[in-house]
Amino acid sequence: MSLSSNLRKYLTDHGATKVGYADISDVTIMPELKSGVVFYITYPQDILRGMANAPTEEYVLKLVNLNTKLDELGMLCEEYLIERGYKAYAQTKKRLGKDFGEFNSSELPHKTFATKSGLGWIGKSALLTTKEYGSALRLTSVMTDAPLEYGNPILESNCANCNQCKNACKAGAISGIEWNYRLKRNEFYNDKKCEEYALKISEINLGKADTVCGKCIYACPYTQRYMNSK
Repeated sequence: MSLSSNLRKYLTDHGATKVGYADISDVTIMPELKSGVVFYITYPQDILRGMANAPTEEYVLKLVNLNTKLDELGMLCEEYLIERGYKAYAQTKKRLGKDFGEFNSSELPHKTFATKSGLGWIGKSALLTTKEYGSALRLTSVMTDAPLEYGNPILESNCANCNQCKNACKAGAISGIEWNYRLKRNEFYNDKKCEEYALKISEINLGKADTVCGKCIYACPYTQRYMNSK
């Protein structure tokens, strides 16, 4: 088996739902690291089914749990590659910190790795969206110099005329403009409106202000299909 196959199996054996590899040479923030490893873990279907009045306590607890698990997997991936003689850097939440800049986005987002690897596209909600799971997932990424078998980049949205997430967003944060790889997030999505509403609705639903909502995740038809599958 190749390095790519072995690493994919290693990560899925340790809990990743799906793994992709991307050529990040044109966007990397570490010039010597031109390959990207990206992987995600999906939300359980039972938690999604309870999110009609998102956010819920169960959703928030699972979100935190998945973030922790992804950080652990990111470090395992980094160690796996270093042990085999490659350079690697996991973009864990701990390393990235809490300050994501003016538009609440890191310098090289995990979603960029994901679209470049062919795992999915960016929905109108500004979330990574896949045909298998909708946007009911959390993801992370690792930069490396390892020679990996890259996927085919996705350059355009598959949302077409669907506006379910826009209609569900009570913050008015989703413009309805369809993503393509040339667009910056703030050109089709307003993170400030999202954050403002999330703080209010989480106070109502959870009893404490937090930047979580989840209404757009629940509304996505691809999420609904996954949520209601056996």
